[in-house]
Amino acid sequence: MRTARTQSTFMFRPWRWFRFFLQIISPAVLMAIFLWFLVVYSNIRYYEQHDEAAQADAIAVFGAAEYDGKPSPVLQARLVHALKLYQSSYAPLVITLGGQGGDAHSEGGVGHDFLLEHGVPEGRIIAETESNSTEESIDQLIVIAQKNHLKRILAVSDGTHLYRIHEICAARGLDVITSPRTSTGPLYSKLRTQRVLHEMLSYTLWRLHPH
Repeated sequence: MRTARTQSTFMFRPWRWFRFFLQIISPAVLMAIFLWFLVVYSNIRYYEQHDEAAQADAIAVFGAAEYDGKPSPVLQARLVHALKLYQSSYAPLVITLGGQGGDAHSEGGVGHDFLLEHGVPEGRIIAETESNSTEESIDQLIVIAQKNHLKRILAVSDGTHLYRIHEICAARGLDVITSPRTSTGPLYSKLRTQRVLHEMLSYTLWRLHPH
């Protein structure tokens, strides 16, 4: 009988360790995850609220949706902000980024045409029209910067987007400062939470699988 009891106790001992893990280790893991996302959110918030606009070699406008050759409200807001920076002589060149969005036009091409229509000379605009994600846009931006000997880039996008842009550029050796486009109105407020969550997850996935 003693042998049977000893064997029974031994057989169930792994379950005790499993319960110990759930009771002690799991809360620690959950706390670490919570702290990670808190830090990421804080950094997103910082870049959203701080305009680092300063002298640069070029202004890079990250793409957003276009509708049959016309910029979406989000893309237009980014382009208008970049145009103001250009007109204020922050940089002598504007780079528009973004590939096709499902029609015959590209985000970069639409951005190019918008700036041209608003007085930026053709020779002061470079349109990148192949990228389909933030990382691809940054890869193309690095190529453009190297070809044109651009050392410092002033990146324009939504404020919630800029932390991820800055970190990916820094990891790839590109000197970038950031300037958030103006974000006002009820529509932006409604979408902000969704955008912040998207950026938190996207940044985390990039850190887990950096390219």
